[in-house]
Amino acid sequence: MSADKFVVGLTGMPGAGKSVFVEAAKEIGYVAVTMGDVIREETKKRGLELNPQNVGKVMLDLRKAGGDNVIAEKCVPKIEAQVSNRIVIDGLRSLNEVEVFKASFVGFKLVAVHAPSDVRFVRLSQRGRSDDPKTFDVFHERDMRELSVGLGNAIALSEYVLVNDSSIELFKAEVQKFLEWAEAKWKQ
Repeated sequence: MSADKFVVGLTGMPGAGKSVFVEAAKEIGYVAVTMGDVIREETKKRGLELNPQNVGKVMLDLRKAGGDNVIAEKCVPKIEAQVSNRIVIDGLRSLNEVEVFKASFVGFKLVAVHAPSDVRFVRLSQRGRSDDPKTFDVFHERDMRELSVGLGNAIALSEYVLVNDSSIELFKAEVQKFLEWAEAKWKQ
């Protein structure tokens, strides 16, 4: 177990603002590890197009073959390899993943980012990632898939919740203020 790293795990529904949280954290010196990158890398390895259906299927396949912890377990060495002791993990989806990080890093804190569903859909439909939903039906299907792997439980049991329903600039300022406070608390 690593005691020398302050690790902030992010959870939240797609489009809530986890990526903006990560940007804000990077601006003040944090290093980011994105759990979804593990899934996108595996999707590419399988020769599949990066779209919501393929990425979702690969996520479920990985969990079925390797257990609910598999993606978190693939991220732990990536975090340990970082020179920085200030890490933010984007995209925790289950309590099993939370437990992997808690067992690996003494300074682990779970933060949920929340935004209303109508706001999240607009953000995702405008974001431009190849696996973002283009219709509300695909958006809803993705939400249900994410909830089916335990995302709602991770959100419900987060230690902190930041609501992202304003501008990017205001949310980034809130994130940076939160991280400075949380890191100072960890150092005590």
